Amino acid sequence: MKKTIKDYDLSSKKVIIRCDLNVPMQDGKITDETRIKASLKTINYALDHKAKVIILSHLGKIKTEEDKENNSLYPVSVRLSELLGQEVIFSKETHGPELETKVANLKDGDVLLVENTRFEDLDNKKESSCDPELSKYWANLGDIFINDAYGTCHRAHASNVGVAKLLPNGIGFLVEEEINKLDEIINEDTHPYIVVMGGKKVSDKIKLIENIIPKCDKLIIGGAMAYTFLKALGNNIGGSIYEEDSLSYCKNLVAKYPNKIILPVDTKVSSSLDSPTYIVKEVGTFTDSDIGFDIGTKTIKKFQDCLEGAKRVIINGPMGVFESPLYQEGTKAIYSYLTTHNIKTLIGGGDSAASVKQLGFDGKFYHISTGGGATLEYLEGKDLPGISVINNEE
Repeated sequence: MKKTIKDYDLSSKKVIIRCDLNVPMQDGKITDETRIKASLKTINYALDHKAKVIILSHLGKIKTEEDKENNSLYPVSVRLSELLGQEVIFSKETHGPELETKVANLKDGDVLLVENTRFEDLDNKKESSCDPELSKYWANLGDIFINDAYGTCHRAHASNVGVAKLLPNGIGFLVEEEINKLDEIINEDTHPYIVVMGGKKVSDKIKLIENIIPKCDKLIIGGAMAYTFLKALGNNIGGSIYEEDSLSYCKNLVAKYPNKIILPVDTKVSSSLDSPTYIVKEVGTFTDSDIGFDIGTKTIKKFQDCLEGAKRVIINGPMGVFESPLYQEGTKAIYSYLTTHNIKTLIGGGDSAASVKQLGFDGKFYHISTGGGATLEYLEGKDLPGISVINNEE
């Protein structure tokens, strides 16, 4: 077990908390504050225990000076102040005299948010490359380091791995919950154990498939990645998205696990995503101009039948282009079935988490992961650098 924030005496200590405040922004305004709210439990715990809190986070990707204008954490500091019910001090510097002075002047119970850590990437990618000097500089600002940024745990950056190596460290409540929930559903010895995959690319999921298919009872495949499988089996998929380089892999996988892999039997097709109408066609009857955007009614029934009686389910990817009202039905029907039948389901972050929120299922599943890339790598069986670096309990 990893050490957590609860293992330390925080009183009067400068506690660096790495949060994931990488929220979507439009015209300088936050459009979804889910990640800010997810950080509150750990921040409030530190404040309740009279810590001096220093928050590090990234926001977006910083490749040019112009990128800095649209990726400042200042709007986040304003909203975080409102949510905490106290002023959040903001440092416009990621290093330098202003930051050092503000840290030195912190009182017990104060909160300081440091500007976007990726601003340091303009100097030889010091943040993303886990630069030793930058790691040492940030570590010298605090006494204890707590990683609560689950969404970046699969990255070895200066603000998580670099600082953690140099300070007494632990994980926050968000990271602790993510790992506990993932471990529970992966390691629980209950069956049927069903995995549902969607999204676009098979190539992005190969390592996940290889790790999980020997353990699960069924692998249901929807979304755009299904068309690569269908084409590999000799079907005309029209103009649907597929990966040429993955065709051989898909064909061999179906041959190896013919009773485990469940594919669509019909789909909603149209000539364009912009078209106001669609028709449902069975697999094998596509014309060259047909493009699949969602699973059809027979496939929905087939997938639901496979989920009947399931004891645990992992979902990684939607069944169709859920952003469009025309193509939400497949994803929505699967979610509705799982929640109605109280099936223990983990939603694996990324587009899946976004679809859950958009389609009105937020809070209705066993767990909705906050980190797409981190969860994917964890399910692949990889060690996450941001967690591996944390000290174990003695």
